[in-house]
Amino acid sequence: MIVLPRSRVLWRQLDRVSTGGWLLGLLFFALALTPSLIPRHFTTQGILCGCAFAAGYGIGVFLEWLWDYLELRWPSPRLARWIGRIVALACLILAVAFLWFSTGWQNSIRAVMGVAPVEARQPWFVAAIAVVPAAILIGLGTLLVQGVRLIATWLARIIPRRVALAGAILVVGVLAATIGEGVVGRGLLYAADRFYGDFDRLAASQAPAPVDPLRSGSAASLIDWDTIGLDARIYVQSGPSVDEIADVTGRPAIEPLRVYVGLRSAETPETRAELALREMDRVGAFDRSILVLIMPVGTGWVEPAAIDTLEFLHGGDVASVAVQYSYLTSWLSLVSEPDVGVETARSLFSAVYARWSDMPEDARPRLYLHGLSLGAYSSAASSSLYDILADPFDGALWVGPPFATATWLSATINREPGSPWWLPSVGDGSVVRFSNGDGDLRADARPWGPLRTVFLQYPSDPIVFFEPAMLWREPVWLSGPRAEGVSDLLDWYPVVTFLQLLLDMALAQTAPIGFGHVYAPQDYFDAWLQVTQPPGWTQPGLDSLRQRLARHGERGLIDEGWFRSDAPD
Repeated sequence: MIVLPRSRVLWRQLDRVSTGGWLLGLLFFALALTPSLIPRHFTTQGILCGCAFAAGYGIGVFLEWLWDYLELRWPSPRLARWIGRIVALACLILAVAFLWFSTGWQNSIRAVMGVAPVEARQPWFVAAIAVVPAAILIGLGTLLVQGVRLIATWLARIIPRRVALAGAILVVGVLAATIGEGVVGRGLLYAADRFYGDFDRLAASQAPAPVDPLRSGSAASLIDWDTIGLDARIYVQSGPSVDEIADVTGRPAIEPLRVYVGLRSAETPETRAELALREMDRVGAFDRSILVLIMPVGTGWVEPAAIDTLEFLHGGDVASVAVQYSYLTSWLSLVSEPDVGVETARSLFSAVYARWSDMPEDARPRLYLHGLSLGAYSSAASSSLYDILADPFDGALWVGPPFATATWLSATINREPGSPWWLPSVGDGSVVRFSNGDGDLRADARPWGPLRTVFLQYPSDPIVFFEPAMLWREPVWLSGPRAEGVSDLLDWYPVVTFLQLLLDMALAQTAPIGFGHVYAPQDYFDAWLQVTQPPGWTQPGLDSLRQRLARHGERGLIDEGWFRSDAPD
């Protein structure tokens, strides 16, 4: 007698909840548990599943509203309700089953990357954590819907009902976009930039200035030590010494030159570039055999493995210069203001290229461009083909280029037929080559031309392979054979895969070395070897040096000033 009324109350409550919302919400929740490119901790997995559920719920509610708005009707409302309940129950069972399988899916990615497996009990933590972001996002969505209804009711007193609804949607949409992007979004970006800027300044405040007059920030330098932050100071003061280079290579060496101009060193990109050029003149950068223009990642970090390997290969006869353009991490800059470093890159290239191109060809260094992550995006946009066609620079190494990099995208789209998106073959390979690491460049015996460009990208790097269009269509790199290191269980699902890869971008630096967005020293080594063709090496000597640098990179040593794998990108 008591159970029946309570059951009826429960069914009435369920009828008030959007069936389509719960159906798609549970379906998206389940699909978000499938593997992507980067293994996820149960906390981030829970946040992802909660966001996916909210997205599915919102889409389901909208579709139900659209069905009613178009005045469509089911043949039997009672039958439609029961079908909806059965399908929603099926989606619930699917979500529970996917929770059960999620541990194995995550461990399959971790096994490939050599990461410890997760515990079997974590799926229940995922479900519990998912409730929080789902409730917050659904609550915000409900608030917007109520706002539309309220404004539509007011407007319906003076204009037709459906026109009032359209006007209410427009008003609420504009207000939400203005507040969300113009106030909240910009405010958060400003707060993040200020936080990272203060951290950059304070974290390095106790570090003593270098004594060597050839180093930026020294007493003899044109660059004030207090204007370059923590990441810049690591770049300036780390790296192999002349004795270390000679000891490791068994060949004569000279001291490498490193120039760094911080964001606080001058007011504008142009004045920072001019300051960099004057500092290069002071230390004699144009007298070296190799000159590299580096665009750092968003925080100002220069990956030690990138420049150290080059200095070992050329016996220290290398001058490199980097100019900071932001304090934000690369993925945050990439989704909010991707062009923040382009102006700085162009200013630096224009200033240095003008000086370099005026020098006699037989008396000037070989000029190369380099960038990692957002630095690769900015570096690749620093010059125009038409401006350097008469006197091109010597080459470039762009590592982990973001999906929005125009030069990378153009080369990938125009790849040779039959070559995959994740490892394109461009023309005869004399100008541009792509590398997935693991020695694939060493196996390429094709001759190079005078201008040599290498794109180093791991197939598991979401910063390279994310694309906004995967919100509604399958990306090309997911069709056809999968690259090594990419799970066979990774499939495309509308909206869900977009959210997975969006989160993967934020987690890209958490992957072990050699995966994700963490590039291994031996892969930098092979890339620089192809791009710069250092003279005087034998194959056994190169193999020995590669193995030694790889061992140091895997151990993450910074005590000898060589490599640091946990870049704050």
